[in-house]
Amino acid sequence: MRLRKEEERYAFGLIAPSMIVVFGVIIIPIITTFIYSLVNINPLSSHVGEFAGLSFYIKALSSKAFWDDLGRTLYFTIASTAIETIFGLLIALLLNQKFPGVSFLRSIIIIPWAIPTVVNGSLWKLMLNGEYGVINALLQRTHLISTYQSWLGNPRTAMLCIVIADAWKMTPLAVIFFLAALQGIDYTVYEAAKVDGAGMIARFRAITLPALRPTIMVIVVMRTVEKFKAFDIFYLMTRGGPANSTKTLMYDTYLQAFTNLNYSDAATYAYLIAIVVALMTVFYVRMMKRRDLA
Repeated sequence: MRLRKEEERYAFGLIAPSMIVVFGVIIIPIITTFIYSLVNINPLSSHVGEFAGLSFYIKALSSKAFWDDLGRTLYFTIASTAIETIFGLLIALLLNQKFPGVSFLRSIIIIPWAIPTVVNGSLWKLMLNGEYGVINALLQRTHLISTYQSWLGNPRTAMLCIVIADAWKMTPLAVIFFLAALQGIDYTVYEAAKVDGAGMIARFRAITLPALRPTIMVIVVMRTVEKFKAFDIFYLMTRGGPANSTKTLMYDTYLQAFTNLNYSDAATYAYLIAIVVALMTVFYVRMMKRRDLA
């Protein structure tokens, strides 16, 4: 009994430093941000220091700009996550086959994901440049466009370009997850299905897809959370423009805090983002559970 208590004290002593760091870096900022959303701390306001209650939440939810930002954020999140999941699965299925050079392809597929976001955003911004971008040169030489286009300067194409740039970088992560899950499937199950006369599509629907459902849920939930928090690629490529066509909730939070000095509004936006992410996560989990029960 005494030995067990000593082991518990020793274990607590080992994790105490990390608990202090977590409390100081995560817990305290979370509590402080919540307080900021309830108290007016905007330095330019005449009511600074006054308790505001839920007025900042009401202000945000009744603002057209907030819902426009949310719509753009959802578009970026859904489009980018869908591209990463679908293409990640297709590439993983290809790399799970045996053919000459597959080991080399598996080793280099990780390169886009390993590139820092700063480099990725700057690279795509250069390639999409309306005057000397390589994308325009390739499209013009293949006669898909007649003149160079300002892809990031057009409100209709700017967000799509960011989606493609982000998906290009993050799809390899989905490939790694899917490839690991595919290699965990017993190959004899496929052999038995072939003997029973099941075709490629039937084997995918009956064996591969059910085995990958937990992995799909992990990828979708993980990437959804990350997409809602995406900021750096927007800052690097468009800074919310043109005409606010790429201004998302997270980027607007940055503008509220560091450009407009509306710290309480920024704290409110941060908590609203967290609420939306939590609701989407609950939705994904329940959806997967219903499919498992079915």
